Amino acid sequence: MTFSDTALTAVEVKASGETAHVGDVAYDIMIADMLAANGTGVDAVSGATFTSRALRTAVNDAAQQAGCTNPDAFRSAKVTHAAQEPIEVTYDVVIVGAGGAGMAAGAQAVQDGNSVLIIEKNAEVGGNTLVSGGQYQSVMPYLVWDPADPDATEGVYAHNGTAYPKVKSVKGCIDELRMILNWNEAPFDEAWYLENEFVAGDAKELSKHGVHAEYLPVLLALKDEIRAYLAWADPQLEAGIPENQLTLFSTVNLHIFQTYYGGLRQSADKSQWIYGDVDLVTQFIQGGQGLKEWLEDQGAAFYEDTQQTLIGALWYRENEFTAEQGRWGAYFLAPMSTINAAGNNEIMLRTEARELIFEDGRVTGVKAVRYDGTEVTAHATKGVILATGGYAANIPMVLDGNVYWSEEYLTASTKTTNRSSLQGDGIVMAQAVGADVTGMGFTQLMPISWVDNGNLAFGGGNYACWINPNTGHRFVDEGSERDVLSLAEFRNGMTVNGTPGVFLEIFNAAEHIPGPPSAQLGAEDFEGRYYHINGTVEELTALFERIGGIKADPATVLETVKAYDQAVMGLGEYPDVGKAIASRTIGNVQMDESGNYLPETYDLEGTALIVRLMAPSTHHTMGGLKVDTQRHVLATDGSIIPGLYAAGEVTGGIHGGNRLGGNAIVEIFVSGRTAAQAVQADNAD
Repeated sequence: MTFSDTALTAVEVKASGETAHVGDVAYDIMIADMLAANGTGVDAVSGATFTSRALRTAVNDAAQQAGCTNPDAFRSAKVTHAAQEPIEVTYDVVIVGAGGAGMAAGAQAVQDGNSVLIIEKNAEVGGNTLVSGGQYQSVMPYLVWDPADPDATEGVYAHNGTAYPKVKSVKGCIDELRMILNWNEAPFDEAWYLENEFVAGDAKELSKHGVHAEYLPVLLALKDEIRAYLAWADPQLEAGIPENQLTLFSTVNLHIFQTYYGGLRQSADKSQWIYGDVDLVTQFIQGGQGLKEWLEDQGAAFYEDTQQTLIGALWYRENEFTAEQGRWGAYFLAPMSTINAAGNNEIMLRTEARELIFEDGRVTGVKAVRYDGTEVTAHATKGVILATGGYAANIPMVLDGNVYWSEEYLTASTKTTNRSSLQGDGIVMAQAVGADVTGMGFTQLMPISWVDNGNLAFGGGNYACWINPNTGHRFVDEGSERDVLSLAEFRNGMTVNGTPGVFLEIFNAAEHIPGPPSAQLGAEDFEGRYYHINGTVEELTALFERIGGIKADPATVLETVKAYDQAVMGLGEYPDVGKAIASRTIGNVQMDESGNYLPETYDLEGTALIVRLMAPSTHHTMGGLKVDTQRHVLATDGSIIPGLYAAGEVTGGIHGGNRLGGNAIVEIFVSGRTAAQAVQADNAD
């Protein structure tokens, strides 16, 4: 910061750790306003709340150091943006929201030959997709077991003609398949759960009590697929070949069925059940089969040889953009290239949609206001697509009608992983023209959020051991669904600065955390978030004293970790709580050429570990607008509202009461494309 005797004359950001295209967009906007106002009382930038606050704090601190004689006046100085002449425009398709769903809808609409206006309240496109994990669930058939060529060790990605090694299974996957193979095919028995507790995530118990009729055909087809796989795999297991040397089983039917039972939930008072509509679930999962190719044709880049997992995903079928390109390049630069290639399209940033234009029983446009107060009237000759995202940042809206979480856990002080702009605007606007909603009482919490601000910490439970800070024991299967993990954290964690559910995660420091490059932890400790230690009682004791509030005995914690590792190596049962799928030990241990662990080489004390402190915060709102498979918005009487479509998290009825990790990205892009295609079909000559 540079000051004259009387004014702030320059602000230069020389280095920044802010999220690209999310936080850093605040700099130019706020700096210009601060210079014009000669102070920091200027408005924050929508969607970049933390960065706006940090920049304002930094400038105020510099002003104090520079000897500002009237700091109160400096902190309150504002700048006025005068409204311009009202804007009135007409496009074939008007899209509200420039996150993943909106940009997918825009690119598809342009590919269909339509002119497009995208209205976005934030200062840059990207929406909540830019602060999500970013991986998306979709099986890549060329990487997994192929019944037509069961012994194949590689498969060819038809889109680029390249052969890649088949990915391997992980310890516990086959047990999960056997559980599904034994799933009761009778109609789902809701009555049993009136007398017995429904334990979210307990698929083994759930499998005993039947299946909803619409998912029975999927289950039957999946069982046939599993039988074929086990007929190939079992002889190899009996011959002593470890599971992690077998090719992974993964099919579209498995994805559909896991989305069903992973989202099947009961309200707290046992009065209602929720699960994903089979047609909507099938549509987005099948549509995901061509998503990577569609994005790559527009310039996106993905790793072609992996099928990872992440927190609450239930399986290994995540697709990940390359580190060089990142989510911005894969999910936004790529579709923007399509949208911008035609000169008759526009993305209107820092513009907030306020109202749908409803004329003669049809939605025909959108009324909006720009950041400076300029009124915008956007007419849509073919249709309006709402892609405004969910409302997880609107905690009062989350609490209103909540039927799933105890009031003890979900409160007005609950934090969120979402950007501040995720307020449920699209739902409110659509309801004003008669739209129906579904599932509004269910909200997913993210169990791995930073304690201090609620932001997503990234990661997966397959490689980590989670510890109760009060007892030193494990308390949950770390690979469970997200609401299962969150509830266990509330019940077993401690409270830090008013945030309940804080727990300890321990993993090998050599592990790559699934997520963007920014998810990789620094070499130095981050106070209150993560710490580096070796696996000794002395170092863990010193760490617990440094953190404070931890009641667990360090020796007990390390014994728990050692017992956990023994189970991973197949030498015992998991301590305290079982685990379905574990990809590695916490301590260092060598393997032989066949992938078998060599227990005599095990070493925890000499292993570099990372300990993270995390807690739940709101992440994904399961409820939203009622839609059909073409993403027409439905009215309260079940009819289609002409001219109105919706895609992404603004809709409900898809993920049930709990969304699998990685299902959101594939759904928002597929549904965005689907909505645009429906607009085109509905207006075909």
